[in-house]
Amino acid sequence: MVTGADVAFWLLAPVMVLAAIAMVASRKPVHSALSLAVVMICLAVQYAALDAPFLFAVQIIVYTGAILMLFLFVVMLVGVDMKDSMVETIRGQRPLAVVAGLAFAALLILAVGNAATSPSIGLEEANGAYGGNVQGLAGLIFHRYVFAFELTSALLITAALGAMVLAFRERLGEKKTQKVLVAERMRRYAKEGEHPGPLPTPGVFARHNAVDTPALLPDGTQAETSVSATLKARGQVLDSSELSQATQQTLRAITSNDDDQEDEQ
Repeated sequence: MVTGADVAFWLLAPVMVLAAIAMVASRKPVHSALSLAVVMICLAVQYAALDAPFLFAVQIIVYTGAILMLFLFVVMLVGVDMKDSMVETIRGQRPLAVVAGLAFAALLILAVGNAATSPSIGLEEANGAYGGNVQGLAGLIFHRYVFAFELTSALLITAALGAMVLAFRERLGEKKTQKVLVAERMRRYAKEGEHPGPLPTPGVFARHNAVDTPALLPDGTQAETSVSATLKARGQVLDSSELSQATQQTLRAITSNDDDQEDEQ
């Protein structure tokens, strides 16, 4: 008889496999993180179908909702265009990584082989020994496997410290102070003519105050640096000379009205 767990497995297993392949094959870290999110969500549904509500909630709240989204936000904030550094901060980490990968593959093969050959224990029987799924997990984690649980906690802390060590970069020079930055700007101004002040703001001209309106210099010409280069590439920059026609017409109208009033007087 086909159960709901069987239907959920055969529907979601292909999706999980494709998402896992996409996670490894994707070139962009954001796409890999999203593919991993699909795998985690499908795994949570599998737990729910197997009557494991505690694992379902932990999978959604902790892993998918917290840890994975944190990874995704960090990748998006730090930048996806950054290239990985090929300099090893810890010598010999690549051979150790290969050995660890082979050991994990062997452990996975042994676990799958043991599950396929040894007699399986039903979920209902395992939950019945402790009175429920949550109680059974608590009994195993805090009684039978409490030592392994504490070792896993220590492993996670060690992994976090290792990530901090790998991401650390020594500063090759002293941090530039505000005084040094000002001196460099004045030096560039003396040698290259680069203005030491901030860029001019978008033009406040006539009735317009927008980012696509260039500012005007004292001689009436447009300040090219006041408009974003992106707007220039898109051809969305307004011509200040066209905008000045409305102002000139208004000035001529005011001037003509003043002249008419003087003539009447």
